[in-house]
Amino acid sequence: MNKKVLINLPGSFFKTPELNSIFRRLSGTATIRKRSHNTPEEIQKDLAWADAVLMWAWPELGPDLLAQCPRLKFAGHLNVTRPSAEFELQHGLALSESRHGFSPAVAEMALTLILDGLRRTTDYHAAFRTGKEVWESRVSDQALITSVRDRQLTGRSVGIVGFGGIGQRLAELLGPFNTDLRTYDPFLPESVAKKHGAKLVGLMELVRKSDVIFLCAACNSGTSHLVSAKHVAAMKKGTLLVNVGRSALVDMDALMTRLKNEELVAMLDVFDKEPLQKGSPLRKMKNAYLTPHVAGSTRESLQTVLNMLIDDLEAHWAGKKRKHAVTQKQFHCLSN
Repeated sequence: MNKKVLINLPGSFFKTPELNSIFRRLSGTATIRKRSHNTPEEIQKDLAWADAVLMWAWPELGPDLLAQCPRLKFAGHLNVTRPSAEFELQHGLALSESRHGFSPAVAEMALTLILDGLRRTTDYHAAFRTGKEVWESRVSDQALITSVRDRQLTGRSVGIVGFGGIGQRLAELLGPFNTDLRTYDPFLPESVAKKHGAKLVGLMELVRKSDVIFLCAACNSGTSHLVSAKHVAAMKKGTLLVNVGRSALVDMDALMTRLKNEELVAMLDVFDKEPLQKGSPLRKMKNAYLTPHVAGSTRESLQTVLNMLIDDLEAHWAGKKRKHAVTQKQFHCLSN
């Protein structure tokens, strides 16, 4: 019987030439439908047609929708929420997720933001655009003031909140900088932290002692405002906070207060509401550097996560073990 696969992804995936060969992997063994549905109502007809679906996290495949899809046996997600994972496993689907394929790109982006925040390369670029750059070669008081505000990463104290695939890869990238590395992760064996040259510590110790704090924990009911107002207040003046996880990991009201007082520097790739509102105060803060949730969005990472799902789908069809299967034991790692 010819298998039927629904690939439900943003339209840009299907317009990217570098991804065409990946989609063609399935063409010899399955009939494929490429769609970009955003709601359960939109996807229902195509999902009922399919034996398998490859998709991002939306629309949510809830019980009512899955009840209308008796053919569906496999769901592969680039990223899946905990509620969706619970629904799909309860329905008896073979469930796979490939978000760890984004980890190298996110970790590289984290390092980029850390270095940018310490060396202020974005500020220098902006100054050139307006013709207001200051040249060190022309010795002046202004040049000296500009240069001493820059900081180097080598030897600094770095704290990583959440030490999964992203955190561990960032630790590897930080190796040549000889940082004093700490991590907070209640699910992490101490041996894993030691393997990466990190000290496993409490969250308050991490925020108090770190010059750079990096957030990449999963965001769920147990980690919302994990970095609370008291943690934000405990950060040293001049601390660089980098968030590529989820905005809800940190008390944004407390963070905004310290940013307004120019006591911290923030590098933010994620926000409470996306797209970020046009009138958000963050847009005008000189000590807040913003990117539009693109930390994992590289050509290579998209190729990787799609291949991971197709590998698991082919393994499922062959009755073999899937490398990226989601089980109930992994629920604590999933975001809501």
